[in-house]
Amino acid sequence: MDTLSILKELVEIESPSGKEERLARYVLTYLGKLGYDAFIDELNVLVSPEKEFIVATHLDTVRVLAPFSFDGEYAYGTGVCDAKASITAILLALERIDHPNFGVAFFYDEEEGGKGSENFSEKYKPKKAVVMEPTDLTIANSHYGGLEIRMDVKGVAAHGATPEKGENAIENCIEIIEEFKKIKETTVSVQFMHGGHEENYVIPKSCKARVEFLFKPHIKAENVLEKIKAICLGKAELTVKEIYDGFLSYETASLLEEAVKKAGLEARFSDMPSWSDAVNLYHLAGCDAVSFGPGELYLCHTRRERVRLKDVELAAEVLVALNSLL
Repeated sequence: MDTLSILKELVEIESPSGKEERLARYVLTYLGKLGYDAFIDELNVLVSPEKEFIVATHLDTVRVLAPFSFDGEYAYGTGVCDAKASITAILLALERIDHPNFGVAFFYDEEEGGKGSENFSEKYKPKKAVVMEPTDLTIANSHYGGLEIRMDVKGVAAHGATPEKGENAIENCIEIIEEFKKIKETTVSVQFMHGGHEENYVIPKSCKARVEFLFKPHIKAENVLEKIKAICLGKAELTVKEIYDGFLSYETASLLEEAVKKAGLEARFSDMPSWSDAVNLYHLAGCDAVSFGPGELYLCHTRRERVRLKDVELAAEVLVALNSLL
């Protein structure tokens, strides 16, 4: 099958988190036809997972927002680059490799709790990994730390015509967020906010928000959390949903750089500002993990998600070159 056909089939098998089984079976069958002794462990699809070096990506997507389409250069649709372009690149590479020198892992549950890579890390403990995510074919050797909170802000209800008689919880929430933005060297991402009722003309007494904080590896997550707690003291109830430090890749990034050059591409380096399975590999297995893959991260999880077909093929060439260097 050609690149477009593989990618189209993968995208048209819907695989939102928790419903990856059909796609896992498809990938398993495909690998079997290539002659690989692949197997499913929970819902992870694995080839030689005991190897010290692995290439990995994930099976699941967010809920489907857009169908597959192709304009002659770019493919579009939910999951097309996050991360089914990477699945395609791995399959294309394995078709061309006679003797794989790396193991392969297709993880489930990346978009939700990361259970696939968590269980894999604890069981197999790889030493090095290329985690394929949309990095626009740059070597993302600097992985940001992150902190996700839920915030419940209180106020005092009052009729909408007399706001001075109450305390607007939405306005209080916005003020807290503005204070968050003053935390140095931290990116604040407000992803959800809810307060009040459309039908009732009332100053809301509560407001809930989900906020993510992202920061480079030299910033410690616990230090950021202490600043958040100080800002929220007496103003909001906090629940920490996720917290982790960032990290840098060294040897794996260097190997990948050689592979990129061997494939005839310019080696460009970048940051990975989003959580990925690399976080679990690093923190749970001590794995030197680097992110790399086709597609643009900023378009993922939106109706505009896309990937350039040529970049999928270039990613496959890099994997072939990487295999020859191991």
